[in-house]
Amino acid sequence: MRRLMMLALLALGATACQEAPPPPSIVDGVLEPVANPHGDPMPMPDLEQQSRVGRSPRRITVNQLGRSIEVAVGRPWTQLEGRATSMGRADYALVNVESTEPNLVFAKFLEDGAREVCLLQANDEVRAAVPRVLTRTLPGTAAVGDLRKLTDPQVRELLVYLSTRFWGAPLEGEELTRWAGFFTKAATRAETINQRHQAVAAVCIAMMTDSRFLTY
Repeated sequence: MRRLMMLALLALGATACQEAPPPPSIVDGVLEPVANPHGDPMPMPDLEQQSRVGRSPRRITVNQLGRSIEVAVGRPWTQLEGRATSMGRADYALVNVESTEPNLVFAKFLEDGAREVCLLQANDEVRAAVPRVLTRTLPGTAAVGDLRKLTDPQVRELLVYLSTRFWGAPLEGEELTRWAGFFTKAATRAETINQRHQAVAAVCIAMMTDSRFLTY
């Protein structure tokens, strides 16, 4: 009996060895692929295809605005201090943090300020009452003449000068052409109503209320 049991065990072992699958072949230096437990990786963005890299533009503070207006236009905005708190300046009584968020109140007051300083400065320059700032590239040393008679190169020179002064970057290409058309129409209307300074003031106001003047 004992001998029969030993023979049966040997037979079972032989059957098991025959049915077992062969071990996988192993090639030296080759790793078996392992599934990524986190799924497919998200590709990194192509920086060359991005329209902007880095932080978003920030709006200038009220103090920076006042200084920028004085430098760009040639005179300060006299009403700024009375509206500074509404435009975001901290009063350190109720508000401790300077606001640099764009909003309708800021935009409305800025437009008021642009009209004030641009009209006054342009009018004084046209009458030769103050040194030229806005009209520095125009021909002549005395009062500004009929702006409708400016050549296209003279108009473009003025606009490149003003855009560099207000924004730190010159107008160019199609945008410069559009601004030249705007100035020409403004000059024609201003001469018709005998308000020559309004052509220069219109460009000044448009550039001051442009987002490029308010952000950095």
